[in-house]
Amino acid sequence: MALNKITVTLLILLTLLCATVFIAQQKIEDYLTISRIDKTMLFTVKAGSNFARLGNRLAEQSIVNDLTWWKVVGKLYPELTNIKSGTYQFQEGASLEDILTILNVGIEHQFKVTFVEGSTFKEWLAILNSAQFLKPLDKSEPEILQLLGSPYTKLEGLLFPETYHYHAQMDALKIIRRAYDHQQQVLDKLWPLRDKDLPLKTPYEALILASIIEKESGFSADRDKIASVFVNRLRLGMPLQTDPTVIYGMGERYLGNIRKNDLREKTAYNTYHIKGLPPTPIAMPSEAALYATLHPAKTNYLYFVSKGDGQSYFSKNLVEHNRAVQKYILGK
Repeated sequence: MALNKITVTLLILLTLLCATVFIAQQKIEDYLTISRIDKTMLFTVKAGSNFARLGNRLAEQSIVNDLTWWKVVGKLYPELTNIKSGTYQFQEGASLEDILTILNVGIEHQFKVTFVEGSTFKEWLAILNSAQFLKPLDKSEPEILQLLGSPYTKLEGLLFPETYHYHAQMDALKIIRRAYDHQQQVLDKLWPLRDKDLPLKTPYEALILASIIEKESGFSADRDKIASVFVNRLRLGMPLQTDPTVIYGMGERYLGNIRKNDLREKTAYNTYHIKGLPPTPIAMPSEAALYATLHPAKTNYLYFVSKGDGQSYFSKNLVEHNRAVQKYILGK
């Protein structure tokens, strides 16, 4: 009889223990899986942080409200305690399990910067030095060129314009290097396939002309015809006479308008005075502009003028060009 009572008691205790374990497991599961993030946010884990400090940080931001269960999670799931430093993005609706998985795998948030075709290195600098969580450039242009192993005197034209991703506290120089390598790869691909009768001696000359075409192209379908105008002028020894080079040569003095005195000023970039190409590119050309440069349309055009809708009107002689200027620029 006594044995039966002991057995019943043990059964009751075992049942209570199982129920307690079940409840505890349910509590932990709920603790890990309920939504913790009301709206998408960035969260930085500093170097040297551990699981306990992380719990305190999450509590400070009201992401967790019970550190007792946090400690239990650390004991039961040691594989979730190997957190990695970095800046992470927690999505709206993320659970504690989601958060700990991200921090353990080290899936840092990727920020991005975008550089459009035809932008200048000055504009790149402004974007890089104001980009969120990106270490700004702390080196001069000559120092950067030296680090890149580039033989040129300016970075203009040498960087490929596109969107680049980075993680928090990455050095902006890495983006510059990526953009430089990408532009070299594009040149290495396109230069050997160029038309054979071009008046361009080097890939760098192709970059210079492509940067001009990029600045002059408001309509992508006109690129190869604009390229033909400049190529035809180079063959004939005519000045390129393109306003974007004048503007680039003016630098900070350009305030939105080109005056007659600006066109008369003899600078290295005033293609109304110099024959041939300016000494460097004037912007960052796209692959499409480079392709048009190396495969211009076969035309007899020597002039073009903007029609005001992004497209250009092309002429074979000055008389025809002047009529187009009267129509499209002067409105007569």
